[in-house]
Amino acid sequence: MDIKTAFPKIVDNIHDGLYIVDKNRAITFWNKAAERITGYAAGEVLGKKCSENILTHLDGKGNKLCTGRCPLEKTMADKKMREADIFLHHKNGHRIPVSVRVSTLNDTAGNVIGGIELFTDISYQTLTEQRIKELEKLALLDILTQLANRTGIIRALQGDLEEHKRYGVPFGILFMDIDHFKVVNDTFGHDAGDKVLKVIADTFTANSRAFDLYGRWGGEEFIGIIRNITAEALESLGNRLRTLIENTFCLHEGIPLKVTISMGATIVRRGDTIDTLIKRADTLLYESKASGRNRTSFR
Repeated sequence: MDIKTAFPKIVDNIHDGLYIVDKNRAITFWNKAAERITGYAAGEVLGKKCSENILTHLDGKGNKLCTGRCPLEKTMADKKMREADIFLHHKNGHRIPVSVRVSTLNDTAGNVIGGIELFTDISYQTLTEQRIKELEKLALLDILTQLANRTGIIRALQGDLEEHKRYGVPFGILFMDIDHFKVVNDTFGHDAGDKVLKVIADTFTANSRAFDLYGRWGGEEFIGIIRNITAEALESLGNRLRTLIENTFCLHEGIPLKVTISMGATIVRRGDTIDTLIKRADTLLYESKASGRNRTSFR
């Protein structure tokens, strides 16, 4: 077996996703890890451009990279290798953080004939799966979203408040609500609404740190418990999640469904109880709703 024959088998067995594009940035190769990480089979993407509702990369500020900011496009233009942490669109709709490395594909004369992108899933999937098993054992899991349920959230907050009281360990909460969610249910049905809830939950999961916790408070309301974080970082995280969800969609019977979220964000204070903490975050959430939705109110 020569190297040309062996190449596809070799790259199919690596852990990282890898795809190759031609000079027009149409995908010509898509390995097994790319299928696993993105949810797209090779047959669904070969011959297409990644910007055609496939990966639609975003940076950490929510900027779309397929319209002039793409690291792969820049590398094919100037032949400089690049690395970046970005967010790709999974076939199921949620956003996954990945670390990408891009380089050119050259012919024997050194001319650029395409580009190569290698990408690594940097979400805490393994730790999340372990957390799910623990929550299942304790009946603290919301079945639809696979996040903590209200009981699980309250139990986690009790522990965090006690730790804050004894040791001063800071944490914050994000109280989030899907904007106009009733319109989705009334227009497309509850199955579509469930898809939207699942996509949002998966976005939280894929972009959470190992020691944070996200849960479904009820209906279309979610709470994130963000541990060991400053006020400034909490507000920044809230806006990043909000922007990711704004740029996320899921397909229902061929129709792309997009929603936004409004959010209240607050850091724990001395003397807080579960009730005072959630009430403050809930009040801030409704400030966001009253101010036009799709925003974060922090105090």
